[in-house]
Amino acid sequence: MSHLYSRAAAIGGAVTTGLALPGAALAQDAATVNSGDTAWILTATALVLFMSLPGLALFYGGLVRAKNFLSVLMKVYAIAALASIVWVIAGYSIAFGDSTGLWGGLDNLFLKNLTRGSVSGSIPEVVFLAFQMTFAIITPALIVGAFVERVKFLPVMIFTAAWLLVVYAPVTNWIWGGGWLAERGLIDFAGGLVVHATAGISALVYVFMLGKRKGFPHEISPPHRPGMVMIGASMLWVGWFGFNGGSQLAADSGAGYALLSTHLAASMGTLSWIVLEAIKNKKATLVGAVTGTIAGLATVTPAAGVLGPAGAMLIGLLGGVVCYYAVSLVRVKLKVDDSLDVFAVHGVGGILGILALPFLSAKALGGTGDGDFIVQLTGTVAVIAWSAIASVIILGILKATLGLRVDNQTEVEGLDYGLHGENAYND
Repeated sequence: MSHLYSRAAAIGGAVTTGLALPGAALAQDAATVNSGDTAWILTATALVLFMSLPGLALFYGGLVRAKNFLSVLMKVYAIAALASIVWVIAGYSIAFGDSTGLWGGLDNLFLKNLTRGSVSGSIPEVVFLAFQMTFAIITPALIVGAFVERVKFLPVMIFTAAWLLVVYAPVTNWIWGGGWLAERGLIDFAGGLVVHATAGISALVYVFMLGKRKGFPHEISPPHRPGMVMIGASMLWVGWFGFNGGSQLAADSGAGYALLSTHLAASMGTLSWIVLEAIKNKKATLVGAVTGTIAGLATVTPAAGVLGPAGAMLIGLLGGVVCYYAVSLVRVKLKVDDSLDVFAVHGVGGILGILALPFLSAKALGGTGDGDFIVQLTGTVAVIAWSAIASVIILGILKATLGLRVDNQTEVEGLDYGLHGENAYND
């Protein structure tokens, strides 16, 4: 497999600690560290964290009602802290340990095999694990958008920790850690399945087990701060350069192509949503435009390393159009209260990008020509099934013990004061 689309090959050889990373074959030493690659991945790590804090928090926060604004920020902020600790304790070991095909095991708990001389490919291993940690932060944080305005705080934290270890880390191993899907040649450059499909499917499960908000859909107010939504989306757009460009794990032309593809797809997703809203509603909204941006970004994520400019524009256009109609289908027609369209944008976008990749990576479109549709489809079905089954089990246990939903009074008065004793806006 090409290093353009798989961490399994991008990391190269085994680290000096003996921890077998994806595609590990030969021992590396500190002399293999490339300062340019290291500097870029350090920068990309900061950019991906910036996507969550404050990007995603502001994006989601602006979309809810004022009385629930702080509760959204609190969940994203707390998840960032919790996911970081879970990743160091066991997540990294499960995701990038010596793969059995299904998981990486527990031999590297608390990073006990990590040393200052450990190397992953051309960068220090500590830089690689920190970069991957920011992915482990934003993925469960994406799920927050599905259950806003009606969910308890503690069950969300417990779900996040369990979900990272049972869903996210094993799927990461399957695809990026040398597992069974990596062996079959599945291409997921930066997380169409690992990030967006796992989060999108699990979000949908959470919604069904939690139930709709009171008054949905007719009594739900519009986003309380559209301008804040745009600011958060802009941070996500900028941070996505680290998300996709950093996934090349090198400061080279491949990273440049990934960055260009990311930007072009975001642009096409934005424009397609604007056009569709203008045709359907006679007015294009700011919230709609930035939703199109995120749809384009989610859709290009798995393919950014194998696309040319033409393919990137096409996949962004496809993402904008398909996700626009997915939002209408899920929330409007089916009346599923996926409050901030996590499944319709992230889930559908990520899966769409995975399945479109073999066609839009064609050399005639400036791409690499890589990708096998049957392999991509197999991986998609497996990730959807595992994400759904595991999420049902985790949430079923939490619902039977702690409960998932706040009481009626808290939901009516708002989660900001009801759960956290604070108000975002004081009269």
